[in-house]
Amino acid sequence: QLSSDQLGPQWDCPLGSKGLEDKEGPWGGGSGLPPPDCFPGSWRVDVGLDCKGSPEGAEARAWTAYYYSLLQSCLQQAGLPETQDRSQVPRTGCPGAEVTLCILGSPSTFLSVLLEGGVQSPGNMLLCLSPAWLTKVPAPGRPGEAALLVSKAVSFHPGGLTFLDDFVPQRQATYFLVGLGPGPGQGREAAELARDLTCPTGASAELRLLEDRLLTRHLLAPTRRRAVPSYPGFHLQATTLLRGGDGSPGLRLVELSGKEGQETLVKEEVGAFLHSEALGDALQVAIKLSSWRWRGRQALRLHPRAEVGTVADTVVALLEKLEEEESVLVEAVCPPARLPSPGNPPPGPELALRICAVVCRTQGDRPLLSKVVCAVGRGNRPLRHQNSLPRPLEVALAQCGLGAAAQVAGVRRSVKTAAEAATIFLAQDLYTRVATQFESNIKFAIRIQGGGGGSRGGAASGVGSAPGDLSGALDPSPRGRASRLAQGSLARFCPRTPLNPEGTTRRELGAAYRSRVRFTECVAFLWFLQLHLVESDPNHFASQLVQTFIHFDVTEHRRDEENARLLAELVRARGLQLDGCFSYWDDCLVLTALLCQELGLPCSPPAAMRLAKQKSRTQLHLLRRQGPPWPSPSLHAVPCCPLESEADVERAVRQVPLPGVMKLEFGAGAVGVRLVEDARQCHQHFSRIAHDLQGEADHPGIGLGWGNSMLLMEFIEGTEHDVDVVLFRGELLAAFVSDNGPTRLPGFTETAACMPTGLAPEQEAQLVQAAFRCCLGCGLLDGVFNVELKLTGAGPRLIEINPRMGGFYLRDWIQELYGVDLLLAAAMVACGLRPAVPPHPRATGYLVGVTGLVSQHLQVLRSTASQEALQALHDRGLLRFSQFTSLEEAQVPGEYEEPYCSVACAGPSPAEARLRLLGLCQGLGIDGPHYPVAHFLSHFK
Repeated sequence: QLSSDQLGPQWDCPLGSKGLEDKEGPWGGGSGLPPPDCFPGSWRVDVGLDCKGSPEGAEARAWTAYYYSLLQSCLQQAGLPETQDRSQVPRTGCPGAEVTLCILGSPSTFLSVLLEGGVQSPGNMLLCLSPAWLTKVPAPGRPGEAALLVSKAVSFHPGGLTFLDDFVPQRQATYFLVGLGPGPGQGREAAELARDLTCPTGASAELRLLEDRLLTRHLLAPTRRRAVPSYPGFHLQATTLLRGGDGSPGLRLVELSGKEGQETLVKEEVGAFLHSEALGDALQVAIKLSSWRWRGRQALRLHPRAEVGTVADTVVALLEKLEEEESVLVEAVCPPARLPSPGNPPPGPELALRICAVVCRTQGDRPLLSKVVCAVGRGNRPLRHQNSLPRPLEVALAQCGLGAAAQVAGVRRSVKTAAEAATIFLAQDLYTRVATQFESNIKFAIRIQGGGGGSRGGAASGVGSAPGDLSGALDPSPRGRASRLAQGSLARFCPRTPLNPEGTTRRELGAAYRSRVRFTECVAFLWFLQLHLVESDPNHFASQLVQTFIHFDVTEHRRDEENARLLAELVRARGLQLDGCFSYWDDCLVLTALLCQELGLPCSPPAAMRLAKQKSRTQLHLLRRQGPPWPSPSLHAVPCCPLESEADVERAVRQVPLPGVMKLEFGAGAVGVRLVEDARQCHQHFSRIAHDLQGEADHPGIGLGWGNSMLLMEFIEGTEHDVDVVLFRGELLAAFVSDNGPTRLPGFTETAACMPTGLAPEQEAQLVQAAFRCCLGCGLLDGVFNVELKLTGAGPRLIEINPRMGGFYLRDWIQELYGVDLLLAAAMVACGLRPAVPPHPRATGYLVGVTGLVSQHLQVLRSTASQEALQALHDRGLLRFSQFTSLEEAQVPGEYEEPYCSVACAGPSPAEARLRLLGLCQGLGIDGPHYPVAHFLSHFK
């Protein structure tokens, strides 16, 4: 599976790697054990997955356990409770279930289909995680046919409850759906289970032919009034349906006598195709493997049309992998729609649109379009539903410039007509005996003909025999599942004051603590805690405010593991019985996790903290997390390259698209972050940082204690947002989204912010889910985390994860607007207590703020906007003043400065809060020609 934002061929699975095999793997197909530790979470694993009377081998048991963990991960991300194991008390009979739909396949697909339909049936839809849970027996009175019996399954119930059940007697399946993710081995075993059943099935040998791309392209050729991309197909042995010549001009079948000695023929055919008029205006070609065995595979490579030799070499290499009746397809990539844009074109890359039309065949073989789901992504990269966020047709077309109701209706009619006709046409061509009901999903790529007013059409690019994995597409409407998750779906009591649920004294060990929140506020608020502070400064003012003060040098982070052991020994030597340990200081987060590990205290794993702490490792790790479950975290990651030397810079500018962003690997406060437009600027900025910021003494508090290595990442167009999330044992308890104003390029110092977000509910939900998936993808399961994202035309993209609560004004604003204290939530999670946060957090108003910079406001900060003047206005309730550092400490060179303060105004709407703030800034002198506050607040209209 390829991410829609992967950089190019160097990010693809190398030819010959196991990456070409099915990601969810076969059962007993000889492909080895499943990948370990794929799904971070805290669910039980000691459940009864064995089926009495059908023992499994070690490899098959490992795959069953893998699928069970995948199911739990899907439930976790959907905000649903963990599966309950009641297999020790078998279920008897079949109360009230006239229909039993049994599904053998991907848990992520099953869950998406179930939730999409809003199924409320009492346990009559069953998910089997292993073929051993199913038995075929001869059907009474029907010679040659068999009934399918279910011995064990996961049943789904109203309210999102799931149960692992044994059935005594076995329950008979009345519909069998299989093949939602088959790979080698699994497909053959599933096909055998589905053979000659009395019940309808979605896995017949005839239906499997739909997974052969070459066959479907051939059958839907333009001579049969179906638009498909042009291609040559190379196959070893043609099926009966493929024999009989080419379908039409531009569609050519090349039969090979064997795997070897075909290079000359392949290169001639590829060269002739790439130079032919059949490609039209296509600039790229996709190379795909074709047969049911390779179902669900995205294009393994996208290549420019001009790279004839590379395309031919790739085809030759893939031919080595083929079995009989399998093919390699070289397909023209439908160019993205090019729409006239009056004035300046929209920023960002050109977008492409892919449409999946789900069509049912009802009684009487009548086709019925049941659902249309769209994917939007970059036009120059592979695009599929599993690596893009699903959207309704109206939203997707509007993003691509087709927002008029008549245009949307025209596209919908075209898709409906073509999809329904293709479904019946394929059924007539392929089947002599099929079930009266089945589903197919047909993919279309939209292109515009003849400019803005021309006709619009679609090219069919794929057909499937099952709904496909549209996880995340369950309800893309603003009031759908995603927005419900963003608001929170758990009913819990939410006190606005700190309460100790168990009535006992809780003790905490805090690591080094600096400017994220005032330490005195911490002590005052967490009055029921006994605090034990670790600090490098022996004269720190907080030494007199805590129960225990431990002076320990924690500034040498290359020795964090050793320091964690030494600190643990000090804690034990003093007889401290700690319930939790946490830190808000970036530099000490890894040390804190290591100390928790030493003491057996709740915390996210140290490896997860290390991943989140180093920005390039975060992105590169998430790029590899390509699911399941879907959508995968790789969807939100951004290509980047770590920089340790000048040689790394030279390599990075060849790999990362420019313009790009250069930043410190362990930096904070946007210090040293810069937009770079070419290789010269990259080298210049790298040299400048290497000279100016060598260690902690050069700029205290921005992470230089971890070194001054850098990274180059792709610059992403879009609006910037913060998402502060509260996670407890892998469950999303709360999320708070704020909007940021435009930064002052070429630097990225924050200028303005608004809370709550002004985005539509659907977009807000996308950001929340993106932040949640990225945290889980890194293994962050417990804590309060700040995730910085950009919202692009193709969905949210990750800037970075701060594995601690949000800094600057965020805690203060969230407490004011929502009555939730992130500091208290972090303390409770650190003690293993579930924070009491509101199930549906609703803000009491809006806050819009602007930051003050010493480089721009030194004169007014010493006069009209002095600390005393701003504090007086704050005390009168006319504004909210948050000071981040002293005026003297903030006086650093403008290129490396951090914000000095934040000034915000409240209002019942963002527009009213914005107008109040703008007037205030004009009166205080914060607004000016070189610091245009109106521009910084323009996103909040």
